[in-house]
Amino acid sequence: MYEPIRTKSVHTTARTTPDFPHRSREEELDIQLAGHLAALLTVTDELRELEPSVELDAAAERLVEQVARLRGEVPPVRVTTPARGREPRLTALHRRAHALAGRALVVAASRADTAAAILSAQRMDAHTAALAEPREPLTAG
Repeated sequence: MYEPIRTKSVHTTARTTPDFPHRSREEELDIQLAGHLAALLTVTDELRELEPSVELDAAAERLVEQVARLRGEVPPVRVTTPARGREPRLTALHRRAHALAGRALVVAASRADTAAAILSAQRMDAHTAALAEPREPLTAG
C-alpha cells in the first residue's frame, strides 16, 4: 500500500556519535510508567491519611515495588501531607487516582508490562467502587 522510504532521513546527523543521549522506546515508556505510578502512589498516600485502610496500605506497597522495579530498584520518594477537609477531598482524590491509574494502564499495556497493567486495572476498579459508594454527609455538630 505504501512505498518504502529509500533515502536517508534528513533528521539524522552526519556524525556517528550524537551529542545528546538517546533512549529506546522501552526506556521512555519505563520512565513514563514509573512517573504515573509514582503519582498514583502520592494520591494513594493522601487517601490513606484521610481514610486509613488495609487495602490502601497493600496498594501503596505494591505501587512502591513497581516504581522501584521500573527505576532500577530506586524506591520512590514519599511525602506525607496534612489532611484537610474530608468529604470533597476524598471524592477529588479518588477521581484523580482513577485517572492516574488509567494513564498507567495505557502505558503498561503499550509496553506489555503485565504486572503494572494488572495493578493499574485493580486500582481503577477500587477507585471506581469508592466513587460509587454512597457517603453520609458530614454534619457540624
